[in-house]
Amino acid sequence: MPSDTLSTVLRAVRLTGAVFFSIDASAPWVADTPVARELGPYIMAGVEHVIEYHFVTAGSCYGGIVDEPALRLEAGDIIVFPQGDANVMSSAPGMRMPSDHALIRGLRPEHLPVAIKRDGGGPERAELICGFLGCDARPFNPLLSALPRVLRVPRAATADGTLESLVRLALAESKARRAGSDAVLTRVSELLFVEVVRRHLDTLPPEASGWLAGLRDATVGRALEKLHERPAHAWTLDELARDVGVSRSVLAERFAALVGVPPIQYLAQWRMQLGATLLSTTKMSLAEIAEQVGYGSEAAFSKAYKRAVGVAPAEWRRGKRDATA
Repeated sequence: MPSDTLSTVLRAVRLTGAVFFSIDASAPWVADTPVARELGPYIMAGVEHVIEYHFVTAGSCYGGIVDEPALRLEAGDIIVFPQGDANVMSSAPGMRMPSDHALIRGLRPEHLPVAIKRDGGGPERAELICGFLGCDARPFNPLLSALPRVLRVPRAATADGTLESLVRLALAESKARRAGSDAVLTRVSELLFVEVVRRHLDTLPPEASGWLAGLRDATVGRALEKLHERPAHAWTLDELARDVGVSRSVLAERFAALVGVPPIQYLAQWRMQLGATLLSTTKMSLAEIAEQVGYGSEAAFSKAYKRAVGVAPAEWRRGKRDATA
């Protein structure tokens, strides 16, 4: 069976997550969240990058990146901040309040989820479920780099109830903390994120470029599938073009136009991500990892890794272990 490129990427960048906050608010109200890198260490220790999302379950509100125009959100809408920007959710546009750093510093995974009430006394109410997804951003996460700073999925796109069901299941699991809840939350979070990405992909204009646009392109999508299916293979542009069924020049031009780099350069970047994942999650030797990701020797892998990432593989592994200790 052919590989699923998106699923392959999600596994390699170690997507994980849980639902942590529910908000019950009446106007006027505002919830100000700092950049994800400030929040991450308190709710997802050892996670490199945090993606925040808000699902409006009742009422309406506004949401957006700090100091940028806010979007109006209705019940059923989801807003996602893939790049971890500081963001504001509020009953009216333009509202701000200082981020509650004391609350953030006091957060511990065992104390989650947190229910927040914002009672402004007005009749207009809103209810939100707010969650966080963790993933690796370095050395190479092609999906993350292809997503915008703000991603809004309108309720019209969630009418089948899939997203709402996933969010409510995640909230229930995070509250109950039954045996196996962590595994359920990880899977539900991945499903939720995949559904959001699918809906975003469906709305991309035909002229769009980027990794996601490459996935849906017949030629580039097949090339990406081949590279992700056999990353350790000694691919050449000629062989890849033959397997895809186009000429060398057509593949090179189309791939670079959509993805932004030539196919073999993309493969080299992806091998670095696979190497980083193995360094972080296994006890494999550097020689074993080198073979797994398509390098003929430990020395060749170490040289390429340091050139791409800035540190040697052994140093990267120590840093990851220290971060989760």
